[in-house]
Amino acid sequence: MAAVLKATPVTFVAHALAVACAVMVLVWCISFRGGLAWEATNKSLIFNIHPVLMLIGFIILGGEAIMSYKSLPLKKEVKKVVHLVLHAVALILGIVGICAAFKFHNESSILNMYSLHSWVGIGVIILYGIQWIYGFLIFFYPGGNTSLRSESLPWHVLFGMFVYALAVANAALGFLEKLTFLESAGLDKFGPEAYLVNFTAIATVLYGAFVMVTVYAQKDQEPEDAGYSAI
Repeated sequence: MAAVLKATPVTFVAHALAVACAVMVLVWCISFRGGLAWEATNKSLIFNIHPVLMLIGFIILGGEAIMSYKSLPLKKEVKKVVHLVLHAVALILGIVGICAAFKFHNESSILNMYSLHSWVGIGVIILYGIQWIYGFLIFFYPGGNTSLRSESLPWHVLFGMFVYALAVANAALGFLEKLTFLESAGLDKFGPEAYLVNFTAIATVLYGAFVMVTVYAQKDQEPEDAGYSAI
C-alpha cells in the first residue's frame, strides 16, 4: 500500500547523486567562476546563477518531486501535496534560472536563443509548466472525474518522464556548451575545472537515470492511483 512504501537502495543512490551534483555545481560556480550575483560589473557572476538554479532548483528538485510520490512512506494525500509543491518550486527556480541567462546575455551584448541548448531549454520549461498545470487541474484541484483521472494517468506519467528526461539531457548539453566556450577562451582542457564540469554533467545524467529507475522499479509496489500520478 502507498503509505508503507519505503525508499529502496536505488533511491538512496539517487539522493547521494543529488548531493554530489549540488556540491559540484556550487564549487564550480563559486570557487572556479567567482561566485553568484544578480547585479555585478563582472557579468559572468550573473550567468553563474543559471547553472546553479537549473541544476539544483530544476533538475534535482524536479527529480525529488518525482521520487517523493513513489518512495515517501506517507499517506497518498500528503504525498500529493509534497509532489505538487516540489514541482512548483522546481518550475519557479527554473524560470528564474532562465531569466538569469537572458539577463547575462542582454547585459553582455550577447544574442539570445542562438543555440540548441537554449531552444530545447525554452521548450522544456514550457512543457514542464503545462504538465504542472494539467496535473494540478485534473488530479488536485478542482480535479477531474474518476474516469478522466484514470484515463489521463498513464499519459500524464509518460509525458512527465519524457519532459524530465529531456531536461536532464539538456542540462548535459548546457555543460558541454559552456565548457566548450571556456576552452575556446583558453581554459585548460585537462585542468581541474574542465574535469569538474565533466564529472558534474556525468553525475547529473546518472541522477536522472536513477530517478527514472526509482519510479519504474516501484511502479508495481502500490495500486494504481486514480487520484494522482508519479509525476
